[in-house]
Amino acid sequence: MQITIHARNIDVDGAVREHVQRRLHFALGWAQQHLGRVSVVLSDLNGPRGGADKCCRLRCALPGTPEMVIEDTQADLATAIDRVADRAGRTLARRLARERDSRHARARPTDPADELRPAPASAAPATAVRESRGP
Repeated sequence: MQITIHARNIDVDGAVREHVQRRLHFALGWAQQHLGRVSVVLSDLNGPRGGADKCCRLRCALPGTPEMVIEDTQADLATAIDRVADRAGRTLARRLARERDSRHARARPTDPADELRPAPASAAPATAVRESRGP
């Protein structure tokens, strides 16, 4: 899992980058074989005016599925990062479970009791008997 961190209108120091890395490895590390690239954008929406304006946006995708985008805005950047990481872990688990369930549903018969019932007489294969007539 490759994590890229971008900053817009905000100064991001090494401690914040380390916090993002640590939280994402904790939340998504169990599924790193399914994820290729994870992109995180940290931004300050209001600039120096303050308020609940620190935004964290995460983008990632499983192969063959639409891109997953999770965003949260808080007054504290660390809180926004934590919430996005937690939601990403839950969303990823839900998507993998759906994918696993749909794969299993296609592989098994629709009704397990169908395997135990005898085939109806009309569905039995007809055998063709060919009579040979003499010369």
